[in-house]
Amino acid sequence: MPHRTILITHSDMSRLRRLLESALHFLRRDRSHLEALEHELNNAQVVPTEEIPQNVVVLNSRVRLRDLDTGRRTAYTLVFPKDSHTGEDRLSVLAPIGTAILGRRLGDVVECIVPAGVRMLKIEEVEEISRGTLKFDDAA
Repeated sequence: MPHRTILITHSDMSRLRRLLESALHFLRRDRSHLEALEHELNNAQVVPTEEIPQNVVVLNSRVRLRDLDTGRRTAYTLVFPKDSHTGEDRLSVLAPIGTAILGRRLGDVVECIVPAGVRMLKIEEVEEISRGTLKFDDAA
């Protein structure tokens, strides 16, 4: 799967850097996952908020994903860990799926390693509260 540079806002980059620094210092588990997020941030293109296209997954985006192996669809809101709550479909940016979709675009297929194994997930819908919903069919 080809690597694609992610887009991220200045404020999200700053907040994620602080979060990552703290997590790398205090967490011993999930080290490889945290390092993967750090790699993504090191290679991200930082842009002003108003220049992020509507089809890009940013923090607080509501995203619908389809598992390409099972066909199962799930929807999450991508949030910082302190805002994630089990049962509320809020997905921490530090979770494997959260890291995988951050900065990706509508229609992208992302590979994600989860406890059940490797999953291929397609981003089928992106909604950011202030910008509205964009579905894969709309983007074509």
